[in-house]
Amino acid sequence: MELPRRHFLLLIAGSLLQPATDRTKRDMLVRSARPQDLEMSLSGFSDYITSIDRFFVRTHVYMPRVTMSQWRLTVDGEVTTPLTLTMDDVKRLPAVELVSVLECSGNGRGFYEPSVPGLQWANGAVGNGRWRGVRLADVLKRAGVKASAKEILFGGADVPIGTMPDFRRSIPAAKALEADTLLAYEMNGETLPVEHGFPLRVVVPGWAGDCWIKWLTSISVLDREHDGFWMTRAYRHPGKPVQPGAAVPPEQMRPVTSLRIKSVIAAPLDGS
Repeated sequence: MELPRRHFLLLIAGSLLQPATDRTKRDMLVRSARPQDLEMSLSGFSDYITSIDRFFVRTHVYMPRVTMSQWRLTVDGEVTTPLTLTMDDVKRLPAVELVSVLECSGNGRGFYEPSVPGLQWANGAVGNGRWRGVRLADVLKRAGVKASAKEILFGGADVPIGTMPDFRRSIPAAKALEADTLLAYEMNGETLPVEHGFPLRVVVPGWAGDCWIKWLTSISVLDREHDGFWMTRAYRHPGKPVQPGAAVPPEQMRPVTSLRIKSVIAAPLDGS
């Protein structure tokens, strides 16, 4: 059997693919065992900061095991100085900490009528975390972003399964340069867990989780909108209201970006 070059390089670097998290999750609803997709139960909403052992997990592929001695972050494209950074290089930049909600754009999909394809999340594909890292803007400024920059494209160490396209998403350059858009290496005061993107993930407060790329290894500055599958065919919604179940022409669809407000009304559990 022949391995794709990228898959082979990850294996020899020690990044063996594993289906499970590093820690025991509690009171989670299993939406998919492999790849692993876990939903927080309703009781988890009682805490302001969602603990890591109750934080939902969304993965498109098996989780990569990254060897830090081999890990690098590259920055290329529409920049004056392409970069290759180690984690020590990243951590030399000013550290920033913030609290932000992370929510899968499909949260609540299980309630849709008529039903739609995808993971049938109920309410719990969301959590509120404390994230620590560096500003993406500081990394981009070090690389020298050209005036032609339009989109910032992110890629991770995860390897697609079969014919699945590589999971790469982009955000507008203006959003990337906002002060609260981070590259996080800590979550809730701990080293970022593997299931949440170790060693580095993108944090885009107010935007859906599909923009929060995990296991980050590459940043490419583009002079155009990224035309990959996960931007042009998936994680898109109608640009205006339509009838439920109605077909929408591709040109009338827009990439998923900012979150919509959702609410849950609940009562205390017996004995709580």
